[in-house]
Amino acid sequence: MTHSMMNTRLASTLAIAALAIGAASVDAQAPARQVAAAPPRAPAAAVATHEGPVWSKDVAPILQNKCQVCHTPGSIAPISLMTYADAKRFAARIKSRVATRRMPPWHLDKTVGIQQYKNDRSLSDAEIATIVDWVDAGAPEGDPKLAPPPAKFPDPAVWQFAEKFGEPDLVIKSAPYNVAARGQDKWWRPTSDVPLTEERWVKAIEIKPQMPLGKKVVHHVLASLAQDEGPVPQGVASTAHQHDETGNARPMSAGLFMEWALGKTGEIFNADAGKLMLPGAKIRWEVHYYAIGQEVKNDQVELGIWFYPKGYKPKNRTILNMYNVAAGSELDIPPGQKTITQNYTVLRAPARIENFQPHMHMRGKAMMMEAVYPDGRREVLTHVNNFQWNWHNNYIYADDAAPLLPKGTMLVFTAWHDNTKANLNNPDPEQWVGWGDRTVDEMAHAWVDVTYLEQDDFDKQVAARRAKRTQP
Repeated sequence: MTHSMMNTRLASTLAIAALAIGAASVDAQAPARQVAAAPPRAPAAAVATHEGPVWSKDVAPILQNKCQVCHTPGSIAPISLMTYADAKRFAARIKSRVATRRMPPWHLDKTVGIQQYKNDRSLSDAEIATIVDWVDAGAPEGDPKLAPPPAKFPDPAVWQFAEKFGEPDLVIKSAPYNVAARGQDKWWRPTSDVPLTEERWVKAIEIKPQMPLGKKVVHHVLASLAQDEGPVPQGVASTAHQHDETGNARPMSAGLFMEWALGKTGEIFNADAGKLMLPGAKIRWEVHYYAIGQEVKNDQVELGIWFYPKGYKPKNRTILNMYNVAAGSELDIPPGQKTITQNYTVLRAPARIENFQPHMHMRGKAMMMEAVYPDGRREVLTHVNNFQWNWHNNYIYADDAAPLLPKGTMLVFTAWHDNTKANLNNPDPEQWVGWGDRTVDEMAHAWVDVTYLEQDDFDKQVAARRAKRTQP
């Protein structure tokens, strides 16, 4: 984890940071109040006469489109929702999860910030109301002939990007590791060689723990790319890579290649960007394992890589950054208390922000990313106000919505933790919690892919975005 990109000396810039976080920074309970309430109920008469939603024509299509990809036998969800009998059995649980927007796993605030994402799997208010009314009416089946035909979903044991790109061009495996049936969390940090003989640019990456037990024992995976890049090359958004956060010249670093946690598959880069791999490179793994009461022998994590054609060089380079929101604070969370931490970084070149993925543990409640522009304007980019520690969403901006930020823009990150009894995820509100790697400890950082742009490319993208918005 690289902390050098974060400026932790907030005291000298308190006035600017205050502009960036606004009212949200002074009330640690703000995100909790913004969690969406259950949607309005259907009229009582409709429920009483059973003229409301039924499984076959109303509920089954919703679950098929938004839920069954995980809730199918052999996938990652603990229950199956493929049939009416399944849904009837778990109707009360379904209502509870969707009414509180815990499921499907899409936990951002729908009232502020950017709302256009490539991977949006959330339910609309109308869809939630349909499910709630169906459960309250006794979960009627309706006419089975009106149900949609069973859907076919990809095998979770195969590469999910293979349907789009074919099999990976390169697969790298971590060294085998035996996970004991019981014991403390383990962090496995082997190194794997990358069998490349020439420079190649990457267009997609996927990390795949072994199925079925691998996904149960792996908490998260970090795959860092170690390679000697020498001086900063010219011609690939080079100005973005010539300075660190203090403005000093530095060599380019590949850094983190990809992060994986439950809820994330991989990364597909925009057509104008990618990641660079060089001959002699190595993958340095960090695999966080935890015991599940069953021994898992020789577990391995696989990294699938898809390349652009040989000789192709994308215009820009995407860098995965870890922005540490809690740097310098040690995340000191007293028993029964709520706390807030914040931090920021300044972009040293024009950039396009590709995604936002908050990372916290059991006491994590909310995280927000804002932009403070060089002219002083402030904008909320994304606010995850209903964070769920056991599902790590990567919120990938739609092409026309990905923030285009000029040089000098400040990215401000604010995180809230809830160590009270009101937090249903809290294992023990009487414990004093601090920063740590274990799941019972806490963290607060955001994974953000930043594609640095040359100034002329940035200007062209901004102009094209404006032109498109003015079209009828």
